[in-house]
Amino acid sequence: MFGRKKTNKLIDDIDRYFDLLDQSVQVFKAGVKNYLYSNANEFNENLMQVSAIDSDADALRREIENALYTQTTLVRSRGDIMRLFEKTRNIIDMLNDSLFQFEIETPFVPSELNPEFMKLTDFSTLSVEAVVPAVKAYFKTPETVLDEISRTYFYGKEAVKYSQTIKRTVFHNMPSLKLSEKFHLRYFALHIENLAKGAENVADQLAVMAMRRTF
Repeated sequence: MFGRKKTNKLIDDIDRYFDLLDQSVQVFKAGVKNYLYSNANEFNENLMQVSAIDSDADALRREIENALYTQTTLVRSRGDIMRLFEKTRNIIDMLNDSLFQFEIETPFVPSELNPEFMKLTDFSTLSVEAVVPAVKAYFKTPETVLDEISRTYFYGKEAVKYSQTIKRTVFHNMPSLKLSEKFHLRYFALHIENLAKGAENVADQLAVMAMRRTF
């Protein structure tokens, strides 16, 4: 009974960790929008929020990793879970770092590109959001994981399309921009697109883990 309680607490902590990931995604999305539309006060608040979530997630992740080493019931899947957390940590780092790069480098984004950058942000973050219920399903109903992660790949493909559209527009249709400005915009589009790629890496790991549990 005691072991089962410890396992249940660990699963609850994992749920909380991925709730923090979801919160970080929402703040990042709001932060990009506030930057693009020059809402400076709101953007600065988003920076503080994403930094606080990052710290909370890091502390909880260490607690979960320590607990994993004492959980004999999860010993067979411990390595897989650790790899899952490593890949998820990469996403949280990207969300935090990318938003702060807007503040540090202050890229010039022509207003006509705002809708495209928001669509790219929406699809990249949707790809990450789709991973959250999939991870939670792994510990309760692993047979549903593959259906859950299919949305991650769909949104990821859409994110790539919008990222390519931005890059093509910048380099082909905006002759008034300096070459350095074009490179800067490409760089930020790539950073946002990479969120979706990070989510796909988590989904790949989750798919392997789910198949091992269901066979």
